[in-house]
Amino acid sequence: MFGLMGNNADGDAPLNVTIREVEVNSAVVTWEILEGDPVIGFAITQQKKDVRMLRFIQEVNTTTRSCALWDLDEDTEYIVHVQSISMGGSSPPSQPLLFRTLKESEKMASKSPDEVTMEEVGQAAQLRAGELIIIVVVLVMWAGVIALFCRQYDIIKDNEPNNNKDKAKNSSECSTPEHPQGGLLRSNV
Repeated sequence: MFGLMGNNADGDAPLNVTIREVEVNSAVVTWEILEGDPVIGFAITQQKKDVRMLRFIQEVNTTTRSCALWDLDEDTEYIVHVQSISMGGSSPPSQPLLFRTLKESEKMASKSPDEVTMEEVGQAAQLRAGELIIIVVVLVMWAGVIALFCRQYDIIKDNEPNNNKDKAKNSSECSTPEHPQGGLLRSNV
């Protein structure tokens, strides 16, 4: 019985291992597998050039031939090995591949002014969503202020004209055409 991590002397190591999309803190490793190998996954070891600590990435139930390496240090050399995993176990590791991550200044220099990265697009979309939320909140608040103002204005308006109309009505009720200053109630008879 074979375990997934046992060495499979019959399996071939992945070929044409390459590093693509090297950034300041990430890179993508790609490889090829010989036709006919029943590969069900891969295992990658990643290590800084002068450090003994390894990062081990293993993925099974996949046919992918690439893997993103993340959380890398800026301007640092790394060594990567790739192994394929089959039902019989793991292949021997690929030839070591050495690469260096970019410096932040190199990334900025290599990027043209009109080039937009997916990371920037994602940040712009988040920014637009945040701006949209702020705009909606401000509009709702303004609508509330306007509604309160209209309510208060209606209350004030309802109180003011009624008082004036009542006063005018009361004085006109007591007057007559012959006695415009108060009618019969105010006559000196």
